Amino acid sequence: MKKYDPEKMVKISRYQNFFPTLNKDIQSDIYARMKELIKEESAYCDKGNYEHMAQILTSIAMYEVLIKHGKREDEAYKTVSEEMWKFLDPTGMQKLSKKGFFMPLMKKVVPFGFKHKSGTGWRYTWHNDTDSKDEFHFECNECIYEKILKPRNLMKLGSMCCHADIINYGNLHYTDFIRTKTLCQGGDYCDFLFVRHDTDAGEGWERTKSV
Repeated sequence: MKKYDPEKMVKISRYQNFFPTLNKDIQSDIYARMKELIKEESAYCDKGNYEHMAQILTSIAMYEVLIKHGKREDEAYKTVSEEMWKFLDPTGMQKLSKKGFFMPLMKKVVPFGFKHKSGTGWRYTWHNDTDSKDEFHFECNECIYEKILKPRNLMKLGSMCCHADIINYGNLHYTDFIRTKTLCQGGDYCDFLFVRHDTDAGEGWERTKSV
């Protein structure tokens, strides 16, 4: 098993900027809770899942510890979700989407990245062989976010992580990102569809309101 260290995991998580603003007692309790979670979810703590687990376990620990330290449940969720989303910067992907090679690049980079950054507990269906040159779609059939969060009754944290895709892909140039369901929102799989257009949004086509 890859060495899972809470301090290192927080530093690569989407909370890396927010975490240092918390008081030391809260930080210490988050690290302690993460150590427990690492043991509890050891089945998924392999090399491939390391970056995903950094997000999942930091989110769970921070959410639970904030409640433990006096925040209401809704306040804890608001803090955890907003700080995660605040860290995201979609501008790089948006700039890249202006390029004519964007769709061919996505078809190569996304499967490669998922293959090397997905460990135990994931399963995908790819459609590269049947997609047109202006479409790229795939499904996530099994997801460790759902597998870890559903038994804990914390699917709202899964939906929170799903929303990160909307932030990253929801305003691409010339490209409509279409998703109708996710596992963490009760779907039987997560569907991802990117459709490339000759014009930008608002010039003959309207952006899809994905979930």
